[in-house]
Amino acid sequence: MKRKLLYILAACGIGMSSCSDFGDLNVDPEAIGQETMDYRLVFTNVQQYAYGTEYEAWRNGLIYISTMIQHTASVQSYWNGDKYTYSAGYNAAFWDRMYPNGIRDVIDLMENWKDDESFAAEYEMARILKVLLFHRMTDLYGDVPYSEAGQAYYQANGYPKYDTQESIYLDMLNELNEAATNLEGKTSSISDADLIYGGDVAQWQKFSYSLMLRLAMRLSKVDATTARTWVNTAVQGGLFTANSDNALIEHPDATTANNSCEPFGKVYVHEDPNAYRMSESFINLLKDTKDPRLSLLATVVTDPSVKVDVEGWSRGDTTSANQLGMPNGYDETTTGATNITNYSLYPGSMNKYSVVNRYTYGRIDAPTFLVTYAENQLLLAEAAYRGWINGSAEEYYNAGVTAAMQQFSQFGITGVGSAAIQNYLANNPYNEATALKQINTQYYINTFTDEYESFANWRRSGYPELTPVNYIGNVTNGTIPRRFTYPTEEATINSANYQEAVARLSNGDRMTSRVWWDAQ
Repeated sequence: MKRKLLYILAACGIGMSSCSDFGDLNVDPEAIGQETMDYRLVFTNVQQYAYGTEYEAWRNGLIYISTMIQHTASVQSYWNGDKYTYSAGYNAAFWDRMYPNGIRDVIDLMENWKDDESFAAEYEMARILKVLLFHRMTDLYGDVPYSEAGQAYYQANGYPKYDTQESIYLDMLNELNEAATNLEGKTSSISDADLIYGGDVAQWQKFSYSLMLRLAMRLSKVDATTARTWVNTAVQGGLFTANSDNALIEHPDATTANNSCEPFGKVYVHEDPNAYRMSESFINLLKDTKDPRLSLLATVVTDPSVKVDVEGWSRGDTTSANQLGMPNGYDETTTGATNITNYSLYPGSMNKYSVVNRYTYGRIDAPTFLVTYAENQLLLAEAAYRGWINGSAEEYYNAGVTAAMQQFSQFGITGVGSAAIQNYLANNPYNEATALKQINTQYYINTFTDEYESFANWRRSGYPELTPVNYIGNVTNGTIPRRFTYPTEEATINSANYQEAVARLSNGDRMTSRVWWDAQ
C-alpha cells in the first residue's frame, strides 16, 4: 500500500501535470521547499518521467515516431509523422517536458544526495536514471545541454551550452560504469519509493550494465572500437539474465484522470483512440513470418472511437488472420490518390483496420518496459556476429526471440507458448548471411511502444527496411526523418549556444540532419 501511495503522489503531485485533453501543463515544482522535501518522493517522480507522460509520448512518440517507422499509420492531418510534415511544437515536446521536470528533478536529487552517506546507494541509482533520461534526449535531438543543464545552473549562469553528442555518450557510459561499480556492497533503504526494483541494489547494477550495452551498441556505425570496449565492459559487469530482471514500471490502479497511466496505452485507448491504425508494413511483416505475436499486438474493433472508460468499449477480435494494417501516407480529406478510400486494397471501412491489442499494449495499466532482457540478447547477437564478444550469435538470437515472446506474460496474460516459439524459430532460422537484418527486425518488433528506442535502433541499424512515403507538403523530400528539431525559442533565448550546435549539424536544424552516432 505504501508503494502505491508513493506512486500516486508521483503521478498526481510533485511537479506533475493533470491529464486532460492533449495533456495539461499545470506544473507547480516549487510547492514544497528544499528544507522540507522528502527526496525519496522526488526519486519516485523522476521514475515517473522515465516512463513518461502522455504529453510527449503522444507528440514525439506516437504522432511522429510510431508512424515514421511504420509501427502505426494515420489519416489524420495532425499526425505529422505519417507524412513527414512539420509541427514545431510536436518536435519540441520531449525537450519541453523533460528539461524543466524530469531532468531538473534528477539533477536536484543528485545535488542533495551526493554527500549524504545515508543515501549513497540511491545517489548511484539516480545517476542511472539521469542517463536514461539524457540518452533519449540526445538520441532525439543530437547535441543538447548536458553538463550545464539543471535549474541551479540556469539561475546562476544564464542559458547552458549544448554539449556534443559524442561527449555526452562518453560521459554517460562512464556514469553507468561508476554507478554500477559504486553500488557494489551497498544496501538501499528507499524500498517502495523505487517503482522499478523496490530498492534491490543488485538489480540496479544489472540495469546499469544493460543500459550500458544499449548505449555501447549505439556507437557501432561511428566508433566501433569504443563500442566494442564498452560492450565487453557491460558483459563483464553482469547483464539481465531473464525476463524477471526487466527494468519496467507497473501502473497499478491507473486512472485516466492523471499521469498514473502507461502513457502510450492511455493515448491508444483514451486520448486519441480513433486517430491511428496499425501499419500495413508492420502487420505484413508479422503475417509473412507467421509470427505468433500478431494476435498479441493487434486487434480489430467495431468502433475504435469509443474510449476505455465509456460503455461500449471493446477489446475486439485478436484472431491473427483477421488483422489488417493500413498503409502510411494517406488521408481522409483530399480527393486524389492519397485519399485512403482510393487505395487499391481499401477494405471499405476504416474500422476494418487493426488497432493496438487491448489485452497488452492498448491498456492504461500496461507495464512500461524501459530496458529488457530480450533487447540485451538481441544486441549481444549482433555483437557476437561482429566478433566483439565470445559466444554464438545464433544462440543469442534464439534467446532474444524467445525472451521477447515470453515477455508478454508480464502483461498478466498467457503469452506465447514454448511450442509456438520453437515453431517460429524453426520456420525463421538464424541466417549468417542476413543476420543484421534478422536481429534488428526482431529488435523493432520487441520495442513496439518504446518508440524512442525503436527509432534510435532503426536509424543505427537500417532495419527493418522501410519504404518511405512522399506525401505532398512533406519537409524531408520524401525521406524518413532522422531527428527532431530544437524548440523554436532556443534560437532567441539561447541564441549563441543554439547557433553553435546547429552549425555542427549536417543539414542545419532540420529533421533530415543526422545525429553524431547516425553516421552514413
